[in-house]
Amino acid sequence: MSQLEVTILGQSYVLACPDGGERELLEAVAMVDREMGAIRDAGKVKARERIAVLAALNLAYQLAQAPARDDAQADQAELDRLVRRIDHALGGDGRLL
Repeated sequence: MSQLEVTILGQSYVLACPDGGERELLEAVAMVDREMGAIRDAGKVKARERIAVLAALNLAYQLAQAPARDDAQADQAELDRLVRRIDHALGGDGRLL
């Protein structure tokens, strides 16, 4: 386990990081920093704690929506695979799409 010093919204934090997980942790830090910065820059919320909570809620909502996007991508991949199989079965007679 290593430690990384990162900056989120201008404040430094030292975070524990599993070996080999540095890139993913830095990506997560960048997402949190962007989200908090966007909320701060909107100008309606000033308290860092409230900004952090709103950012956490926004990111959690995005994560909750991810399975639906993944399912849609998987459905499209399956549909593409089936179209290729039908095209192959039709052979020289033509293409389905």
